[in-house]
Amino acid sequence: MNDRPQSNIGIVLSGGGTRGIAHIGVLRALAEQGIFPDGVAGASAGAIVGALYAAGYAPAEMLEFFVKKNPFRLSKVTIAKPGIIDTEKVKADFEEYFPEDSFEALGKRLRVVATDLTRGEPVEFDSGPLIPAVLASSSFPGMFTPMEDGERMLADGGIVSNFPAELLQGRCRVLLGVHVNPFIELTRSELNSSLAVLKRALDVGMYRSSEAKFALCDVVIRPASLARFGIFDTKHLDAIEAVGYEATVKQMPAIQQAVRPAQHGS
Repeated sequence: MNDRPQSNIGIVLSGGGTRGIAHIGVLRALAEQGIFPDGVAGASAGAIVGALYAAGYAPAEMLEFFVKKNPFRLSKVTIAKPGIIDTEKVKADFEEYFPEDSFEALGKRLRVVATDLTRGEPVEFDSGPLIPAVLASSSFPGMFTPMEDGERMLADGGIVSNFPAELLQGRCRVLLGVHVNPFIELTRSELNSSLAVLKRALDVGMYRSSEAKFALCDVVIRPASLARFGIFDTKHLDAIEAVGYEATVKQMPAIQQAVRPAQHGS
């Protein structure tokens, strides 16, 4: 395990598909106020944004990554593996942004979670090769092929921990959280098919599991308006980023109050 010292300010970045772009807006708003978390925990899209942030990329550069390196390109489709997009074909895009493929090369402490599909348990990463860990954490089942690691098949960390606050519990003086999968009520008419009921059941389980960990954080940013964007919406990345920024600005008084002791060493 990574033996870096305890972080002053930690931040938890949830999964959420392209809604995870909102994390970039959150980090942009924090930076404008001189708030720079030095410990990051992420799942799925949160793992990607967390890795970019920990590597020292500015918010504009992080957004550029998602605009230029769209993983949904047809060149990445597979017909021979269990998924639509071949995760291995995405690796080259990450190698360009992480030339030193190592957690130890990052400027900030990063922890990410993936799911071992063979054993049905979480797998935490905070040391060793970075890119395979981040790709495993963000391999949405059915869309992206699982990452193979020996006998293990690793997939999206959001399956077991979509809001991985436990990865930083007790390791930070102040812990902020960002949850980008808003939960909204549905009408009975919207639950009109087997697929709709199944999806709703999964959404309920994932949200309630995340909600139970909100209390581990000093402040949790939960942009409700992200519900209007689909989790694979690649046409409104700027708007999604802006939602994260605006939600953080609204909660800035509470955030500043929470982080002040950590910033001043008291």
